[in-house]
Amino acid sequence: MANLKAIRVRLGSVKSTRQITSAMKMVAAAKLRKAQDAIVQLRPYADKLNEILIGLNTALRDTEIENLFAERKNSNGRVLLVVVTSNKGLCGGFNANILRDTRRLIAEKYSEQFRRGDLWFMPIGKKGYDALRKLKCNILEEHNNLYAGLTFDRTKQIADKLMNLYLTKEYDRIEIVYNQFRNAAVQKLTEEVYLPVSTAPAGKAGSVVTDYIYEPDQVSIVSELIPKSLRIQLYKALLDSFAAEHGARMTAMHQATDNATELIKDLTLQYNNARQAAITNQLLEVVSGAEALKG
Repeated sequence: MANLKAIRVRLGSVKSTRQITSAMKMVAAAKLRKAQDAIVQLRPYADKLNEILIGLNTALRDTEIENLFAERKNSNGRVLLVVVTSNKGLCGGFNANILRDTRRLIAEKYSEQFRRGDLWFMPIGKKGYDALRKLKCNILEEHNNLYAGLTFDRTKQIADKLMNLYLTKEYDRIEIVYNQFRNAAVQKLTEEVYLPVSTAPAGKAGSVVTDYIYEPDQVSIVSELIPKSLRIQLYKALLDSFAAEHGARMTAMHQATDNATELIKDLTLQYNNARQAAITNQLLEVVSGAEALKG
């Protein structure tokens, strides 16, 4: 039978841990509510803007208007991956899933670029930065402090940097790898092509390119709308990841609290059994001593 003091010490430790995980769950739930409201409000606008962007880009395909954000025929094959993780842990498989998918992209999709040194990374979040540094990957720059104040203006600066890198032909393809928020318990791992701008597949059933009326003119509208849409798409991805992180952390802390509660029940039962056995042994010793005195 386990020592009473050892069980009592462990029981106190688990109770303390449960208090911490319960508090972290409540903090994550409060942050999740705010982050969820932000992404739910932005998502319809961002999705519609992206739909218009794809339609415009498809319409430009058959005109003489130059679209600087379209796919280039002659390219050097350089790729930039924007890997979005969190700064902190204790959020289940949130970061592990992103890093596992990033390693898969390195090994399978972009193995040739990685071998040539043409695969670069822009980690957003400390967990991603630390993991990529251990893998000795080419890191362009990191943005670990972005979550301290996640606003559109701060995200806009990164989006403008990405657009400039594409326009100056530093990179021919930019992808974002992040967790898309579905609900508090579910996050969808997403690989999204940021640049070049997508077009509707030619001849695809159900794909309709809207014939827009442009005011003042098509060139002005496109030159203004494409950068705006790209800024919104990056902001949406980061808001998605931010909400998904808090959802994953709330779920993980809820499970940890439940596990601690079950462990406390088991330890309490062990403690009571050990205490009962100790009392029984003491009674037996007293009775045996009394019987010995009688003899």
